Amino acid sequence: MRASDRAYRTLLDEIQSGRLGPGVVLGEVEQAARLGVSRTPLREALGRLGADGLVVQQSPRVTVVSDLDAGDIRELFEVRRALEETAARLAAARGDAETFATLADEFTTASVDGAAAADDYYGLIARFDAALDGAVANDYLTSALRSIRTHLVRVRRLARDNPSRLAASVAEHGLIASAIAARDADLAAHATHVHLHNALTSILGSLAEHAEGVPAGSGHTRTTEIHQGAA
Repeated sequence: MRASDRAYRTLLDEIQSGRLGPGVVLGEVEQAARLGVSRTPLREALGRLGADGLVVQQSPRVTVVSDLDAGDIRELFEVRRALEETAARLAAARGDAETFATLADEFTTASVDGAAAADDYYGLIARFDAALDGAVANDYLTSALRSIRTHLVRVRRLARDNPSRLAASVAEHGLIASAIAARDADLAAHATHVHLHNALTSILGSLAEHAEGVPAGSGHTRTTEIHQGAA
């Protein structure tokens, strides 16, 4: 693996997992030493992260992890809704019914009780997403979805600490998979719409709760920053 690829993957994982939170400065010298690469491949990695929208260049020498505030999340979900509802419709028309019937069964028995079970559930979602991409058979649409999912990994952290929301999400994904398996495009799109509405409502609620817990005078924006938690 090239040094720039290794640096990119490490930084991507750290940003998506929250280990590098919004506003963290990514100094070239410090990050290059920490990651064991020279500054040239590090700059390439930071350039890719910038193209992903995960870091921003505040000055020629200062790169920081981008914020992800309530406005950003609403905009992200506007695009996500358009893409995923279209994908659900196409999958219902083009996908392999047996594949989605099997996924629907797995959602029926999925558990989110505990961290390990939640990890397994997100693994199931990843397999559902992969099946959806394959069923859509549209490289432009799946490329756009991959870009959105890069940011969704950060957002989904806001759901991990909300067991009731995770349990509801399991049922919602099961309905989407079942509708696709039944080749019911309208139901697949509607179920996707409901799922995304509920997910956004939960995420914004988690943001508000986090903001209320930020001490006055701490220097943090009270309503916008995501540092850790749930989605």
